[in-house]
Amino acid sequence: MKVFVTGATGFTGSHTVPLLIEKGVEVKCLIRPGRDHSELDSSDIEWALGDLNDLPSLKVAMQDCDVLVNIASLGFGHARNIISAAQSAGIQRAIFISTTAIFTKLNAKSKQVRLSAEESIQNSGLAYTILRPTMIYGSPRDRNIWRLIQFIKKFPIIPVIGDGTNLQQPVFVEDVAQSIVKVLDNDQTIGKCYNIAGQNALSYNEMIDTIASQLHKRSRKIHIPEGITVRSLSLLEKLHIPFFIKSEQVLRLNEDKKFNFEEALTDFQYNPRMFSEGIEKELDYIKSTK
Repeated sequence: MKVFVTGATGFTGSHTVPLLIEKGVEVKCLIRPGRDHSELDSSDIEWALGDLNDLPSLKVAMQDCDVLVNIASLGFGHARNIISAAQSAGIQRAIFISTTAIFTKLNAKSKQVRLSAEESIQNSGLAYTILRPTMIYGSPRDRNIWRLIQFIKKFPIIPVIGDGTNLQQPVFVEDVAQSIVKVLDNDQTIGKCYNIAGQNALSYNEMIDTIASQLHKRSRKIHIPEGITVRSLSLLEKLHIPFFIKSEQVLRLNEDKKFNFEEALTDFQYNPRMFSEGIEKELDYIKSTK
């Protein structure tokens, strides 16, 4: 079996590719010209130059592969190119990473793009499986929890926009990577979509407390009204004044994100770790790389 991977050099991809190699399959990874792939410096990987925006290069890159593992984001409108290239290459089995963000009640710009991508996948004729992780964390390369860890390490006062009681269910990156490998040759997962979340849902306040406890830090939370914050950020955005956080991110933070993964447990024994366990491992990873 030869597996073609998009998004291999990204956060999730860099954890998935080693597991695929360990499984004993041949791995061919798409890479844009000039892109650094030191995170995956392995003689066991075949690299194929190409770009998701360039359908001809994508078709050439996928030739001689049996399975597609698409870890690259579906939020940028590349789904049709990826599907077309897979069909052209004669690929039958395909695993796509989507996101539970498609369930947001907000009118997010990328929501419709992702929904359209999933629809295209489902109508593609490919033997597909779609995995929808929640917020992924697990190393300094994650975009959310790592920043929160660093903030809690440096400052005794933590600003929280809103009351901090809305539920979050972050998923550890290794649990996502293992899920991809588990469904690879599991026919029971063909034609299905799975939400893959962390073991437990907890409030943002509880997330802060969990991290602070493991850092042996005392953190005081200061709650900032959501409404005035969103209006202020929206004004900055209209004036094209850059800021480190956007109004949509604040609204998403104050939206419950709790998901049932019972079907994934039944079909491919998905059993993610608790948030406290993931944080402990992330902190251990940080110590080991110093």
